Amino acid sequence: MTLLITVFAAVIATVKWYGRKDDSMRLGILCFMYWGASIMWFVDAIFEYASSGAEYFTPAPADMLNDAFLGLSVVALGLVIWLVRLLIVDPKGTVRSALKRA
Repeated sequence: MTLLITVFAAVIATVKWYGRKDDSMRLGILCFMYWGASIMWFVDAIFEYASSGAEYFTPAPADMLNDAFLGLSVVALGLVIWLVRLLIVDPKGTVRSALKRA
């Protein structure tokens, strides 16, 4: 479930990044974070399948719920990291102008 959620987030971020004319929002960083997480979960799935065999495809509902929460928290953490970096870099100067007005 974590793999599925992060792959969906990576595909959505990549489509948004590819569709933009300019890269002022630095969506490429978000894409790299989500694709990196997807690769990590894919490798984890391979090793888990190698150790448990066919049982890997019949998880308990509680395990699926825990994996879904973990996947959503990874996506949320990626968004938070991206937003903090975006606020620090401030490509459009919005934060800088707001601080000068205050």
